[in-house]
Amino acid sequence: MPPTMIDPLIFDLLKSKLEEETKIRQDLSQIVEQLERHVSYAQGVLSRVHSTPRSEYPTFLGQAEAAIKDELKTVTQLSEFASKYPYYKYNFKWTRNLQDAIFTVIFTAWLGGLSSATKQGELGRLLTLEEVGDVFQVPVNVKDSDAFHITIEEYLLALTNVTEELSRLATNAVTLGDHELAVRISSFVKDIHAGFQLLNLKNDVLRKKVDGVKYHVKKVEDVVYDLSVRNLIPTGQSG
Repeated sequence: MPPTMIDPLIFDLLKSKLEEETKIRQDLSQIVEQLERHVSYAQGVLSRVHSTPRSEYPTFLGQAEAAIKDELKTVTQLSEFASKYPYYKYNFKWTRNLQDAIFTVIFTAWLGGLSSATKQGELGRLLTLEEVGDVFQVPVNVKDSDAFHITIEEYLLALTNVTEELSRLATNAVTLGDHELAVRISSFVKDIHAGFQLLNLKNDVLRKKVDGVKYHVKKVEDVVYDLSVRNLIPTGQSG
C-alpha cells in the first residue's frame, strides 16, 4: 500500500494566511507610525511649557490642540481598521503610541486647554477615562465585544507620565518665579498618588509605573519645602 501523500493545498492555504497576516501588520504599522509622528509633534509643543510663563500658555496650547486633532484623525483611522480584526491579537502594535497620545490629551487639559461647550478649560483639570474617550471619539473599557477601545491600563499609564511631567514642571515653574504653580502641582500629584493607592493592580508593568509616582510626589514635595523654608509660598497656599 503506497504511503499517504500530504495534500499540497494545506501549505498553499497556510501560505495565503501568512501573507494575509503580514499585510495586516504592515497596514497597522503604517497607521501607527503616522500616529507616532503626530504624538511626537504634540509632545514637542507641550515641552515648551517648561520655559513658558503661565500668561503665555494659550499660545502653545492652541498648537497642541491642533496636533491633537491630527492624532484624533489617525486614531479614528486606526479604530476603523483595527476593529475588523480580533482586538487582543494586534493591540500590542499600537498600545504604547496610544498611551502617549492619551498623555498629550490629559496634559493639555491639565494646562487649561481642550475647553468645550460644556467644560471650560482651566488649570489643574483632570480628564476622566470617559472624557479622554470623548476626545478621541472611541469607546473605553469595552468588555462585551472585541472592538477597538481605550483601556483603563492605557489611561492609568498615561496618567503616571503626566505626574512625571508635572514633577519636572514644578521645578521649572519656580525657576520662572511661579511659586503658586509649584504648590498646585504638589497638591495634584499627591491626590493622584492617593487615588492610585486605592487600586488593586494586577498588571506588573502598570504596578511598577504607579510605584514610581511616589518619587514624583517626593520631587515636588522637595520643591515646595524649599519654597516654604524661604517663605516664598503664596499666602493661603500649601503643598
